[in-house]
Amino acid sequence: MYFRRLTAAFALSAATVSAGSIAPRDGWAVHETSKPFEQLVADVKAAAKAEGLGVVTQAGPTQAAAARGITIPGNRVIGLFNNDFAVKILALSTAAMIEAPVRMYVTEEADGTATLSYKLPTHVFAPYSDEGGAGLAALAGQLDRRFALIAEQAQK
Repeated sequence: MYFRRLTAAFALSAATVSAGSIAPRDGWAVHETSKPFEQLVADVKAAAKAEGLGVVTQAGPTQAAAARGITIPGNRVIGLFNNDFAVKILALSTAAMIEAPVRMYVTEEADGTATLSYKLPTHVFAPYSDEGGAGLAALAGQLDRRFALIAEQAQK
């Protein structure tokens, strides 16, 4: 009986704890901004377009959770890519295309600001270096530069 109560209390407290901010980690870029969530999402999309990358996918649990009566901070994953990169990467490594589109992640902070995070494309495509070689590394490096420019523009 005691064990069941302890387990239930632990489960309840775990369900109410927020995961918090994204901490810097190897292979990631994390940019805290002063922008509100929706503005940062819009600015990432505009900056991606300016850098020649299309929004290929978008996903986030915030609205679906709200429909279930659960309030969570803004959370959106935005997949960016273009056909030129797709064709070039496929010529080097069919397996590497599982990583496309490469994603940017916008998260809302408790103070109403938003953070932009993403895995560096060189980190994302590194597991395929044996197959894709220097050509794949060069393409990933080009994507790194574009993603950095997108992040820079989106933060302004």
